Amino acid sequence: MINISSKTILNYSVKFYFLVFFSYLFLPLIVVSFAAFNDNKIPTIFPWNGFTLDWIIAFFNDSKLMYSILNSTIIGFGVVILAIPLGLAGALFLLSIDSKARHIFYSILVSPILTPGVIIGIATLVMWNAILDVSGGILLTIIGQTTFVAAMAMLLFMSRLQKFDKNLELAALDLGATPAQLFFRVTIPFLKPTIYSATALAFLQSIQNYNTTLFLIGTKSTITMHIGSMVKLGLTPVLNVLALIIIVLTIVFSIVYVLKKRKENK
Repeated sequence: MINISSKTILNYSVKFYFLVFFSYLFLPLIVVSFAAFNDNKIPTIFPWNGFTLDWIIAFFNDSKLMYSILNSTIIGFGVVILAIPLGLAGALFLLSIDSKARHIFYSILVSPILTPGVIIGIATLVMWNAILDVSGGILLTIIGQTTFVAAMAMLLFMSRLQKFDKNLELAALDLGATPAQLFFRVTIPFLKPTIYSATALAFLQSIQNYNTTLFLIGTKSTITMHIGSMVKLGLTPVLNVLALIIIVLTIVFSIVYVLKKRKENK
């Protein structure tokens, strides 16, 4: 009988778990990437009909897809510009008021995250159309998405601010700093990592949003709307090219971030 210790069984079990876990995560990405180069009208690697770059060329020649990517990018930057200051303002406000009132305002400010995107989209369209006669479009989409993205950013800022040493504020004020100098020279540098994280979160949440955007974008199109229409009409490997580009950009930005983080820690 083979004598195997419990520690050995645990080690092999953990290794097997990580193998299955990372295979589950990365295998679909690998399949999608290779399918972008398969000379097959169906977005798959089986059967493999040969290597081709035609789908990459078709991707950049698809004017509707390029237009939807441009719209998504504009909306994403617009959401970032609005959501980050609003989220920071909400976090500073909540941490500065009485603890009893804080729970009430916290529930109000977080409620957009818990509200279905369909409801936010319809409510935003009806309200702004009734008040200012604003119809669907890029501007209204930015406003609608900002309502819940700002709440997400606020939670990130609150988590960071709870670790802030108040003695730094007192020391700055004792040295003659004005409230504006305190904010820009003490608070903002402390929040810089969170600002980067919140900016990335806001942009990505905007890009991938579908439910709210569906009711607010009007006659225009975003990347999620375009992909939705492609699903209805029939998928092509052009979608695999889009996925491949997103994967490559994610890897590049991750590497740049890690290298920059290591450089800052030296």
